[in-house]
Amino acid sequence: MNFEEYLARFSSHSRLAHIRPFADVVEGGRRYPLLRADTEGSRRLVITAGFHGDETAGPLTLAEHLPEIIAYAKERDVGLTIYPSLNPSGFEDGTRYNRGKESPNNDFVRYEIRPDVWVGELEPGQEFLQYALYREGPRETRALAAEIETLATPHAALDIHQDPYIREPLSYAYTFGDSAAYRPMVAKTERIMHVSRNAQVDDDVFTDEDGLIQLHDGSVTDYFLRRGVPYTAAIETTTSAPMPACHEVNLIWIRGFIDLASLAGRA
Repeated sequence: MNFEEYLARFSSHSRLAHIRPFADVVEGGRRYPLLRADTEGSRRLVITAGFHGDETAGPLTLAEHLPEIIAYAKERDVGLTIYPSLNPSGFEDGTRYNRGKESPNNDFVRYEIRPDVWVGELEPGQEFLQYALYREGPRETRALAAEIETLATPHAALDIHQDPYIREPLSYAYTFGDSAAYRPMVAKTERIMHVSRNAQVDDDVFTDEDGLIQLHDGSVTDYFLRRGVPYTAAIETTTSAPMPACHEVNLIWIRGFIDLASLAGRA
């Protein structure tokens, strides 16, 4: 699917949400809009997807299921701010990074671990002096970094990814805080797709017994944690999993995060 087709599909829901470009990027001589969709509500969930162009399930879930997502959120008085496809040229080319081969595409935080020594990822338990929003990444992430700094701190934030390296259908998630909030989503996910529990999913990265990982990796999920968002996660399915199953898992986590946003800060 080229990005113009995706743009038309997502924008077809404009009667249900305010959909507009928040920035444009030029890749390979072509100009691509970066989309934002908003709905109203007293609580707010931010959803990001498509940082990596070869991880198409998130953008497609949002384009194909946006009406039911909005309806579910509206019933719970949760407003949505959605950035559905954050690497348009990568999406169109089926490549992880953008057409200009800038990488990575999900890099928002730098940590000062010693005076004037900054890193993009913390070791487990590593302390730091301060953190800062990283403004020197690829075009797309620079645009989003400037954009999300203008947002009021939301009540929840969900990032939708896929793992293109593991060659079996499975799911896991990066989360922070008490795992109890996420276990209902994990349990529902396991009815659809194997959850990778107590397993290695990347170099020196292991899931726990719930299929969850806590990693301060400078991602947008890590950024929202530093902003004080009480619920923030990145859900992963593998690209080897059937697309309908990936949609189901993504919807489980989207609905779960809508529920968490609806309850955040309430007695």
